[in-house]
Amino acid sequence: MKTLLYKNTRISYSDSGQGTAIVLLHGFLENKKMWDDYVALFSEKYQVITIDLLGHGESDSLGYVHSMEENANVVQEILKHLKIEKATIVGHSMGGYVGLALAELFPKNINKLVLLNSTSKADSHEKKINRNRAIKAVKQNYVNFVSLAIGNLFNENNRTRLADEIEKAKVEALKTPLQGIVASLEGMKIRKDRASLLQKNLFPVLLILGKKDPVLNYEESITQIENTNAKLVSFEDGHMSQIENKEELKTTLLDFFE
Repeated sequence: MKTLLYKNTRISYSDSGQGTAIVLLHGFLENKKMWDDYVALFSEKYQVITIDLLGHGESDSLGYVHSMEENANVVQEILKHLKIEKATIVGHSMGGYVGLALAELFPKNINKLVLLNSTSKADSHEKKINRNRAIKAVKQNYVNFVSLAIGNLFNENNRTRLADEIEKAKVEALKTPLQGIVASLEGMKIRKDRASLLQKNLFPVLLILGKKDPVLNYEESITQIENTNAKLVSFEDGHMSQIENKEELKTTLLDFFE
Protein backbone atom coordinates (compact mmCIF):
# COMPACT_ATOMS: atom_id res chain seq x y z
CA MET A 1 0.00 0.00 0.00
CA LYS A 2 1.24 3.48 -0.86
CA THR A 3 -0.11 6.83 0.27
CA LEU A 4 -0.17 10.34 -1.11
CA LEU A 5 -1.37 13.55 0.50
CA TYR A 6 -4.05 15.42 -1.43
CA LYS A 7 -5.24 18.66 0.23
CA ASN A 8 -3.85 17.31 3.52
CA THR A 9 -5.98 14.20 3.06
CA ARG A 10 -4.40 10.75 3.00
CA ILE A 11 -5.07 8.81 -0.21
CA SER A 12 -4.22 5.12 -0.43
CA TYR A 13 -3.23 3.47 -3.71
CA SER A 14 -1.30 0.55 -5.15
CA ASP A 15 1.03 0.41 -8.14
CA SER A 16 2.32 -2.81 -9.69
CA GLY A 17 3.78 -4.09 -12.94
CA GLN A 18 5.22 -2.28 -15.93
CA GLY A 19 3.95 -1.21 -19.33
CA THR A 20 0.93 0.80 -20.42
CA ALA A 21 -0.82 2.27 -17.38
CA ILE A 22 -4.20 0.85 -16.36
CA VAL A 23 -6.12 2.58 -13.55
CA LEU A 24 -8.83 0.53 -11.81
CA LEU A 25 -11.44 2.58 -9.94
CA HIS A 26 -13.87 0.94 -7.52
CA GLY A 27 -17.52 1.83 -6.98
CA PHE A 28 -19.56 3.14 -4.05
CA LEU A 29 -19.05 1.08 -0.83
CA GLU A 30 -16.12 -0.73 -2.45
CA ASN A 31 -12.37 -0.18 -2.24
CA LYS A 32 -9.23 -1.02 -4.18
CA LYS A 33 -9.18 -4.57 -2.78
CA MET A 34 -12.07 -5.50 -5.09
CA TRP A 35 -9.48 -5.56 -7.91
CA ASP A 36 -6.94 -7.90 -6.27
CA ASP A 37 -7.51 -10.81 -8.69
CA TYR A 38 -7.44 -8.48 -11.67
CA VAL A 39 -4.24 -6.76 -10.55
CA ALA A 40 -2.47 -10.13 -10.27
CA LEU A 41 -3.40 -10.94 -13.87
CA PHE A 42 -3.10 -7.52 -15.53
CA SER A 43 0.22 -6.57 -13.91
CA GLU A 44 1.95 -9.39 -15.82
CA LYS A 45 1.73 -7.14 -18.86
CA TYR A 46 0.73 -3.65 -17.68
CA GLN A 47 1.40 -1.08 -14.97
CA VAL A 48 -1.72 -1.37 -12.84
CA ILE A 49 -2.80 1.33 -10.38
CA THR A 50 -5.69 0.95 -7.93
CA ILE A 51 -6.90 3.85 -5.80
CA ASP A 52 -9.13 4.15 -2.75
CA LEU A 53 -11.43 7.02 -3.68
CA LEU A 54 -12.25 9.68 -1.08
CA GLY A 55 -13.81 8.27 2.10
CA HIS A 56 -13.40 4.66 0.95
CA GLY A 57 -10.95 1.92 1.94
CA GLU A 58 -7.86 3.45 3.51
CA SER A 59 -8.35 6.93 2.05
CA ASP A 60 -9.65 9.66 4.33
CA SER A 61 -12.73 11.79 3.78
CA LEU A 62 -12.51 15.38 2.59
CA GLY A 63 -15.49 17.45 3.72
CA TYR A 64 -19.19 16.72 3.37
CA VAL A 65 -19.43 16.28 -0.39
CA HIS A 66 -17.08 14.12 -2.42
CA SER A 67 -17.77 15.39 -5.91
CA MET A 68 -16.77 13.30 -8.92
CA GLU A 69 -14.46 16.15 -9.97
CA GLU A 70 -12.69 16.11 -6.60
CA ASN A 71 -12.16 12.37 -6.93
CA ALA A 72 -10.92 12.88 -10.50
CA ASN A 73 -8.36 15.39 -9.20
CA VAL A 74 -7.20 12.77 -6.69
CA VAL A 75 -6.64 10.29 -9.55
CA GLN A 76 -4.82 12.95 -11.58
CA GLU A 77 -2.52 13.75 -8.63
CA ILE A 78 -1.53 10.09 -8.34
CA LEU A 79 -0.88 9.83 -12.08
CA LYS A 80 1.25 12.99 -11.90
CA HIS A 81 3.12 11.59 -8.89
CA LEU A 82 3.82 8.36 -10.82
CA LYS A 83 4.83 10.41 -13.91
CA ILE A 84 2.11 8.77 -16.01
CA GLU A 85 1.01 10.91 -18.95
CA LYS A 86 -1.66 8.63 -20.41
CA ALA A 87 -3.70 5.86 -18.82
CA THR A 88 -6.56 3.51 -19.58
CA ILE A 89 -9.27 4.02 -16.96
CA VAL A 90 -11.61 1.25 -15.82
CA GLY A 91 -14.36 2.54 -13.53
CA HIS A 92 -16.94 0.37 -11.80
CA SER A 93 -20.23 2.19 -11.15
CA MET A 94 -19.23 5.34 -9.17
CA GLY A 95 -15.67 4.74 -10.41
CA GLY A 96 -17.06 5.21 -13.93
CA TYR A 97 -18.50 8.59 -12.92
CA VAL A 98 -15.03 9.55 -11.67
CA GLY A 99 -13.47 8.25 -14.90
CA LEU A 100 -15.83 10.45 -16.92
CA ALA A 101 -15.03 13.51 -14.79
CA LEU A 102 -11.32 12.77 -15.32
CA ALA A 103 -11.88 12.46 -19.07
CA GLU A 104 -13.64 15.82 -19.14
CA LEU A 105 -11.04 17.61 -17.02
CA PHE A 106 -7.93 15.94 -18.50
CA PRO A 107 -8.90 14.49 -21.91
CA LYS A 108 -5.28 14.27 -23.10
CA ASN A 109 -4.44 11.92 -20.25
CA ILE A 110 -6.99 9.30 -21.28
CA ASN A 111 -5.84 6.43 -23.44
CA LYS A 112 -9.07 4.39 -23.26
CA LEU A 113 -12.09 4.40 -20.94
CA VAL A 114 -14.12 1.47 -19.62
CA LEU A 115 -17.50 2.16 -17.98
CA LEU A 116 -18.26 -1.00 -16.01
CA ASN A 117 -21.90 -1.12 -14.84
CA SER A 118 -21.86 2.67 -15.02
CA THR A 119 -23.51 5.53 -16.88
CA SER A 120 -22.57 8.90 -18.35
CA LYS A 121 -26.05 10.22 -17.54
CA ALA A 122 -26.83 12.35 -14.50
CA ASP A 123 -29.19 11.20 -11.76
CA SER A 124 -32.86 11.47 -12.65
CA HIS A 125 -35.17 13.36 -10.29
CA GLU A 126 -36.33 10.02 -8.88
CA LYS A 127 -32.76 8.82 -8.37
CA LYS A 128 -31.91 12.03 -6.48
CA ILE A 129 -34.84 11.41 -4.15
CA ASN A 130 -33.53 7.89 -3.59
CA ARG A 131 -30.06 9.24 -2.77
CA ASN A 132 -31.63 11.49 -0.10
CA ARG A 133 -33.50 8.48 1.28
CA ALA A 134 -30.24 6.53 1.36
CA ILE A 135 -28.51 9.35 3.30
CA LYS A 136 -31.30 9.26 5.86
CA ALA A 137 -31.26 5.46 6.05
CA VAL A 138 -27.51 5.14 6.57
CA LYS A 139 -27.60 7.74 9.36
CA GLN A 140 -30.39 5.78 11.07
CA ASN A 141 -28.96 2.27 10.74
CA TYR A 142 -25.49 2.09 9.24
CA VAL A 143 -24.97 -1.70 9.32
CA ASN A 144 -28.42 -2.49 7.99
CA PHE A 145 -28.09 0.03 5.16
CA VAL A 146 -24.69 -1.27 4.03
CA SER A 147 -25.78 -4.91 4.18
CA LEU A 148 -28.92 -4.31 2.14
CA ALA A 149 -27.18 -2.01 -0.32
CA ILE A 150 -24.55 -4.63 -1.20
CA GLY A 151 -26.98 -7.55 -1.44
CA ASN A 152 -29.22 -5.56 -3.77
CA LEU A 153 -26.45 -5.10 -6.37
CA PHE A 154 -26.44 -8.77 -7.37
CA ASN A 155 -28.73 -10.60 -9.76
CA GLU A 156 -31.29 -12.35 -7.53
CA ASN A 157 -30.43 -15.74 -9.03
CA ASN A 158 -26.82 -15.37 -7.90
CA ARG A 159 -27.46 -14.54 -4.27
CA THR A 160 -27.25 -18.16 -3.09
CA ARG A 161 -24.48 -19.25 -5.47
CA LEU A 162 -22.30 -16.28 -4.53
CA ALA A 163 -23.23 -16.08 -0.82
CA ASP A 164 -19.56 -16.17 0.29
CA GLU A 165 -18.50 -13.50 -2.19
CA ILE A 166 -21.42 -11.29 -1.18
CA GLU A 167 -20.46 -11.70 2.47
CA LYS A 168 -16.88 -10.63 1.66
CA ALA A 169 -18.18 -7.58 -0.23
CA LYS A 170 -20.30 -6.64 2.82
CA VAL A 171 -17.29 -6.95 5.15
CA GLU A 172 -15.28 -4.60 2.91
CA ALA A 173 -18.23 -2.20 2.55
CA LEU A 174 -18.55 -1.95 6.35
CA LYS A 175 -15.04 -0.48 6.44
CA THR A 176 -16.42 2.62 4.70
CA PRO A 177 -17.01 5.32 7.33
CA LEU A 178 -20.37 7.06 7.61
CA GLN A 179 -18.89 10.36 6.41
CA GLY A 180 -17.45 8.65 3.32
CA ILE A 181 -20.82 7.12 2.48
CA VAL A 182 -22.82 10.34 2.92
CA ALA A 183 -20.25 12.50 1.10
CA SER A 184 -20.24 10.07 -1.86
CA LEU A 185 -24.04 9.93 -2.04
CA GLU A 186 -24.09 13.76 -2.04
CA GLY A 187 -21.41 13.80 -4.76
CA MET A 188 -23.19 11.29 -7.00
CA LYS A 189 -26.48 13.14 -6.60
CA ILE A 190 -25.05 16.39 -7.99
CA ARG A 191 -22.86 14.92 -10.71
CA LYS A 192 -23.06 16.38 -14.22
CA ASP A 193 -24.51 14.62 -17.22
CA ARG A 194 -21.52 13.63 -19.36
CA ALA A 195 -23.28 11.74 -22.17
CA SER A 196 -22.05 14.39 -24.66
CA LEU A 197 -18.47 13.33 -23.85
CA LEU A 198 -19.12 9.91 -25.41
CA GLN A 199 -20.49 11.57 -28.56
CA LYS A 200 -17.16 13.30 -29.13
CA ASN A 201 -15.33 9.97 -29.66
CA LEU A 202 -12.12 11.42 -28.26
CA PHE A 203 -10.77 7.99 -27.24
CA PRO A 204 -11.96 4.37 -27.37
CA VAL A 205 -14.79 3.67 -24.90
CA LEU A 206 -16.07 0.29 -23.76
CA LEU A 207 -19.42 0.07 -21.97
CA ILE A 208 -19.97 -3.14 -19.99
CA LEU A 209 -23.46 -3.78 -18.68
CA GLY A 210 -25.32 -6.49 -16.82
CA LYS A 211 -28.67 -7.37 -18.40
CA LYS A 212 -30.17 -8.04 -14.97
CA ASP A 213 -28.56 -5.10 -13.19
CA PRO A 214 -30.94 -4.18 -10.34
CA VAL A 215 -29.72 -0.56 -10.15
CA LEU A 216 -29.00 0.42 -13.76
CA ASN A 217 -31.74 -0.13 -16.31
CA TYR A 218 -30.11 -2.09 -19.13
CA GLU A 219 -32.28 -0.84 -22.03
CA GLU A 220 -31.95 2.76 -20.89
CA SER A 221 -28.18 2.44 -20.38
CA ILE A 222 -27.60 1.29 -23.96
CA THR A 223 -29.02 4.54 -25.35
CA GLN A 224 -26.03 6.56 -24.08
CA ILE A 225 -23.75 5.07 -26.75
CA GLU A 226 -26.05 5.51 -29.75
CA ASN A 227 -24.23 7.37 -32.56
CA THR A 228 -20.87 6.91 -30.86
CA ASN A 229 -17.90 4.65 -31.59
CA ALA A 230 -18.21 3.08 -28.13
CA LYS A 231 -18.25 -0.68 -27.90
CA LEU A 232 -20.86 -2.55 -25.85
CA VAL A 233 -20.35 -5.83 -24.02
CA SER A 234 -23.32 -7.29 -22.14
CA PHE A 235 -23.26 -9.95 -19.44
CA GLU A 236 -26.27 -11.95 -18.28
CA ASP A 237 -26.03 -10.95 -14.61
CA GLY A 238 -26.23 -7.98 -12.23
CA HIS A 239 -24.33 -4.86 -11.18
CA MET A 240 -21.30 -6.71 -9.82
CA SER A 241 -19.78 -8.07 -13.03
CA GLN A 242 -16.34 -8.19 -11.38
CA ILE A 243 -17.75 -10.97 -9.14
CA GLU A 244 -20.74 -12.33 -11.07
CA ASN A 245 -18.93 -12.60 -14.43
CA LYS A 246 -15.32 -12.63 -13.29
CA GLU A 247 -13.70 -14.77 -16.00
CA GLU A 248 -15.60 -13.17 -18.89
CA LEU A 249 -14.74 -9.74 -17.54
CA LYS A 250 -11.02 -10.53 -17.35
CA THR A 251 -11.04 -11.68 -20.99
CA THR A 252 -13.13 -8.69 -22.13
CA LEU A 253 -10.82 -6.17 -20.45
CA LEU A 254 -7.61 -7.79 -21.70
CA ASP A 255 -9.00 -7.74 -25.25
CA PHE A 256 -9.86 -4.05 -24.92
CA PHE A 257 -6.44 -3.16 -23.47
CA GLU A 258 -4.65 -4.63 -26.51
